[in-house]
Amino acid sequence: MYKDFGCCDSAKDQELKSKFYRIMDNFDHQEYANCASHVHNIICQECSPYAAHLYDAEDPSTPVRSLPGLCGDYCSEFWLKCKSTIPLLAEDTSLAKVERDQDQFCKYVGLDDPDYCFPSLLHNKRLTRNLGRVGEDSKGCLQLCLEEVANGLRNPLAMVHANDGTHRFFVAEQVGLVWAYLPDRSRLEKPFLNITKAVLTSPWEGDERGFLGLTFHPKHKYNRKLYVYYSVQVGLDERIRISEFHVSAADMNAVDHGSERIILEIDEPASNHNGGQLLFADDGYLYIFTGDGGMAGDPFGTCGNSQNKSALLGKVLRVDVNNNDRGPLYRIPPDNPFVRDREARPEVYAYGVRNMWRCSVDRGDPVTKEGKGRIFCGDVGQNKFEEVDIIEKGGNYDDILPIYAYPHKMGKSVTGGYIYRGCEYPNLNGMYIFGDFMSGRMMALQEDMQTGLWDYHEICMSKGMTCVFPQLINNYHQYIISFGEDEAGELYFMSTSFPSSISPSGVVYKVVDPSRRAPPTQCHYSPLPVRIKSSLIQFQPQEILIGAELTPKHPKLAHAREPIWADWLQELMNMLGLQDALGWTSPN
Repeated sequence: MYKDFGCCDSAKDQELKSKFYRIMDNFDHQEYANCASHVHNIICQECSPYAAHLYDAEDPSTPVRSLPGLCGDYCSEFWLKCKSTIPLLAEDTSLAKVERDQDQFCKYVGLDDPDYCFPSLLHNKRLTRNLGRVGEDSKGCLQLCLEEVANGLRNPLAMVHANDGTHRFFVAEQVGLVWAYLPDRSRLEKPFLNITKAVLTSPWEGDERGFLGLTFHPKHKYNRKLYVYYSVQVGLDERIRISEFHVSAADMNAVDHGSERIILEIDEPASNHNGGQLLFADDGYLYIFTGDGGMAGDPFGTCGNSQNKSALLGKVLRVDVNNNDRGPLYRIPPDNPFVRDREARPEVYAYGVRNMWRCSVDRGDPVTKEGKGRIFCGDVGQNKFEEVDIIEKGGNYDDILPIYAYPHKMGKSVTGGYIYRGCEYPNLNGMYIFGDFMSGRMMALQEDMQTGLWDYHEICMSKGMTCVFPQLINNYHQYIISFGEDEAGELYFMSTSFPSSISPSGVVYKVVDPSRRAPPTQCHYSPLPVRIKSSLIQFQPQEILIGAELTPKHPKLAHAREPIWADWLQELMNMLGLQDALGWTSPN
């Protein structure tokens, strides 16, 4: 009865099924007719979303019950009809002492909380209205939580994995540093990649130049290759550069900086709209997403860069970098749409884009593989709309309608995200989760399989007790820079409180759905060992659950988010004797 939203996997379900038949095989037809449903209901409560409560397993100091907590009337009915099944349901010496007396038995298996005893909890609409669905508030806003994963980063704008079985993840900073993290979230002290001397950026708030993209070759485990996208200055010219690197043969956590080979350079006529996404799609080719060159209205040339197929700006480019150790650095895939068009660059795969910021490949439904291989992008608008697109071969995005667009009253700079295909939160499967850099709005789209249209949902951070669970938080910094996936397909995003390449206020968050989690054994993986040649910096969370750690009474302190500043402010107020005057309280 809980197969779509319970806490058991298929193996546990089969185990309970076998237990049911072992019990019922001891009874004749009449007893089977009287008791089968009761036995079925009772043993299946192990898979209830409220199993921890029914079996009193929430408190580690109390023994776990052998039978779930039953409501009085139901218990009496069960005892009168089926008391002969009790010894077979559970091996419990204490239960054997009371099973022959109805009152003692029902007292023993009863729950003090009538809202949670079985079967009353099935009819409690307050508890069951969202079972099997992502929680929503009264306005339909999806209620999610977060887990802090990394912090102290300077404009973190990419999080990728190497797909090599180690389950490491790599976070890039705009200044040109890439850090390697282990599965336990400890960070290697030595940077994985450091090209800060080559990267062109500045401390200006909102500067779009810098280290912009990173991806690993699909066969990185064997060829050690990765590709980066960054801004450079050559003489008086500003350019975007796509380069290939190798990871050091002596250290899997360090790039061989002398291995750089420049794959492609493109002149940038302005300092904005630099694009920056690199990814390998399911076809094994490298996709490069360039901006239109900057300024407003794409004023370059007679028709603008994005509509000019002989220009590489404002495009989705597609090249073959496989087996490029000898011969050309890249080849043109033979099925690129404009290879026979003399007025077009053969690298062009799609055109008419403004500044696609963050694109991703859909892994496909875990079971049916529906949607696998689709490329989703957020394309930043000019002064009216932001849009989300699915990339089409040969497509002109002046003509192709987005799957979703939103006006500037909702946000002014889209940050493309991912279709969730992870294991841990089944209710999110198939949702495209993305955000807006300026407004800090988190959003989700869900495809209607009958109409092909995409339904919009706003995402809110859960309030009340929903996120009160170890390590969960319910707030994030406003400027959503990028999204990422780990090797298992779980979803993350990066944001900062001050969008400058020198501000160490960037945080990586993991998206958590508190409404339903997959059975623990279903999502288990064993990372391959990682050889460490650098010191490790252990992860220290800094973000807090609003309303849990600090309780500011003063209205101007109501949105304090960084404990480091909160601690500094509290210490300063203590020194000045102003703590009581400002109404700052701390349970610690």
